[in-house]
Amino acid sequence: MPDLSTWIAFAVASLALNLTPGPDMTYVIGRSLGQGSRAGMISALGISAGTLVHMLAAALGVGAVLRVWPIAYDLVRYAGAAYLMILGVRMLRKGWAENRAAGLDPEPLWAIFRQGVLTNVLNPKVALFFVAFLPQFVVPAKASIAWQILALGIYFNFSGTVVNLFVARLASAAGDLLRRGRAGALVEKISGCICIALGWRVVLAKSS
Repeated sequence: MPDLSTWIAFAVASLALNLTPGPDMTYVIGRSLGQGSRAGMISALGISAGTLVHMLAAALGVGAVLRVWPIAYDLVRYAGAAYLMILGVRMLRKGWAENRAAGLDPEPLWAIFRQGVLTNVLNPKVALFFVAFLPQFVVPAKASIAWQILALGIYFNFSGTVVNLFVARLASAAGDLLRRGRAGALVEKISGCICIALGWRVVLAKSS
């Protein structure tokens, strides 16, 4: 396994990267604003589960396939963009419905978890990130490269989950103030616009 100095460097780099706002964190913020702390935390756990898929793919070399096969990369990228936009439209429709009727049922927590998983899994840039980032801290002479990538990936995922859970708590506190009365419909619309914007950003982003 990597030595102590390598682990420390990796821990610092992981924290810095996980604190940088991105699609996953933005999704957690949107869910926390729209439905509260519990929904935000469940979405963070869903993203964590999705990250495990990318981590295993990196260890198995699947991420390298996406890097060298542009068609596969684009298929996954556009599927993720479409999913985010559909999710955003659903939130917008719910916000408009709340302008006409009060007391609509919140999104089921299992659905929020599943959406978090898909939001992360359908982002091929996460797979490429693991392929490019984790091997920099691997020491081939120490142990199996695949096992080292798994160990580093587990730590990175843990760090990111902690950050997203903290963000969910902060965003839900702001959302609690907005969800009172008719402001709840506005929050749902804002959350929908966030998801649509994320999907459009994925469409416009370069594959490299």
